[in-house]
Amino acid sequence: MNRRRSPRALAALVLLAPGAAFGAAGDAAPEAATGAAAPVPAAAEREMAVAANPHAARTGAGVLARGGSAVDAAIAMQMVLNLVEPQSSGIGGGGFLLHYDAATGAVTAYDGRETAPSAARGDLFLKPDGSAPGYFEALAGGRSVGAPGLLRMLERAHAAHGRLPWSGLLQPAIELAEAGFAVSPRLHELAGWAPTLAIFPEAAAYFLRPDGSAKAPGTMLRNPEFAATLRAVAAGGADAFHRGAIARDIAAAVAGAARNPGLLTADDIASYRARERAPVCLVYRGFRVCGMGPPSSGGLAAAQILGLLAATDMPPAGSPEAVHLVAEAMQLAYADRDRYVADPDFVAVPANGMLDPAYLAARAAMIDPARAGGARAPGAPPGSDRAAWRDGAGIEAPSTTHLSVVDSDGNAAALTSSIEFAFGSALMTRGFLLNNQLTDFAFAPESGGAPAANRVEPGKRPRSSMAPTLVFDSRGRLALALGSPGGSRIICYVATAIIAIVDWGMDAQAAAAMPHWCNRNGATELEAGTAIADLAPDLEALGHDVKVRDMNSGLHIIAVTHGPDGRALRGGVDPRREGAAFGR
Repeated sequence: MNRRRSPRALAALVLLAPGAAFGAAGDAAPEAATGAAAPVPAAAEREMAVAANPHAARTGAGVLARGGSAVDAAIAMQMVLNLVEPQSSGIGGGGFLLHYDAATGAVTAYDGRETAPSAARGDLFLKPDGSAPGYFEALAGGRSVGAPGLLRMLERAHAAHGRLPWSGLLQPAIELAEAGFAVSPRLHELAGWAPTLAIFPEAAAYFLRPDGSAKAPGTMLRNPEFAATLRAVAAGGADAFHRGAIARDIAAAVAGAARNPGLLTADDIASYRARERAPVCLVYRGFRVCGMGPPSSGGLAAAQILGLLAATDMPPAGSPEAVHLVAEAMQLAYADRDRYVADPDFVAVPANGMLDPAYLAARAAMIDPARAGGARAPGAPPGSDRAAWRDGAGIEAPSTTHLSVVDSDGNAAALTSSIEFAFGSALMTRGFLLNNQLTDFAFAPESGGAPAANRVEPGKRPRSSMAPTLVFDSRGRLALALGSPGGSRIICYVATAIIAIVDWGMDAQAAAAMPHWCNRNGATELEAGTAIADLAPDLEALGHDVKVRDMNSGLHIIAVTHGPDGRALRGGVDPRREGAAFGR
């Protein structure tokens, strides 16, 4: 049976059930679904800030109103998110930032991904018998902690694009940490859901009550330790974090962890450097889509999905034909991602070849509009050596956040940041949580005698799927700033949001709310509790192995339209989180 729904109806039917049970890492979302809201579409004429929590979005709008740049607002918002959404991101982790300079048209990509300790080797996570641990066994404690990169990256972006003083951008988070904020329903539910918080006394004391239950919604949380950390960073810049007492305390927490003591040292933290990378860009139906390049796979894989579909007339929104075609393109993109993408300082990633038009056309010819093709082998893009590598799929948990900003001059920032699993490694020091990003590496360094591109190496950055994205119209004007959390499903969420806006004419809010589907070169996953799940029989008839499950995104979108009277901004807030959009 062919079930079709309008874009409006499809976008309206989003997940309403509470989070799923804690399950296998590749299936359940390790930052659980916690229900859905119904955000009001936001509109502005000059500037806008969109983030996963109202405190952060309001802070960003305040920075913009004071004349701050898009990067200024992003920094202030991120510091507040560290406080009010600590399960998802923070200065104990890393991220990627894409910036657009309206005056020059330049797109700059900043890499603040964590790095492996200098003492780490390919067998970092292997047991004494050579077997790989389970994901949840590996994540808690010190072994999974990489050298944080978020502050170094933000400081570098601020030096290039900031207008307001660095110290003032941290002040809203400092004041909120000292005054306190009310525990949100999402923070409460995730604190009660995550199995790792009770293991470590610092995190347990902050997030849990003495009986081990999560602190109730509305409970005032104060974090004077975090305020003191931010005061040091406000006065001394990122050096105050990466050199001296804070770095020593991080290293001590990692080495002294009661579970899985780790290898990260104060010297590893001090030697961290943020990188400036070349963005990856592809033209899709007249729009130039620019994303983050390696060590993130997000920009490349999302661009491949769009490139594989570019010569195809897109079927209607909500139709099984559309879900089928996009899922087939996803499979092909994920096959290449798993084989080739890793830290480009260690591995020659064939990024240009993966987006080569002739290569994409040849791969697109493998898609049968009437039949699912099953799991795909990686292709052989120009410049690659397929036989030299083996697939190395790390487990990426969706404890991540995304914010989008457009300032009054038309500059834009899209920032996706993460600490990996919900509450990261669950190690806490000086008021912030430490990441467990090293579990994004392939646990097995090789198979069949060939290495995994994403194996652990000293100083290497683990592959990511984070995909901050900027889209430009046919005249080169900014059209979209977007991104999402969601672990390895981020690629699907970002690609389908672009398709929703470009192909189906959805506004930013409808695109953010649209039910999800994803195929990571295996099952075709459909979001539980939504209209898309009703398509399971149709897709099974086409040969898909269908799995219906929670799919917890956090899309935050700014759409920009240009007319004779100036530009108009529309915000899209993912109803699956607690976000907000503010502008003027």
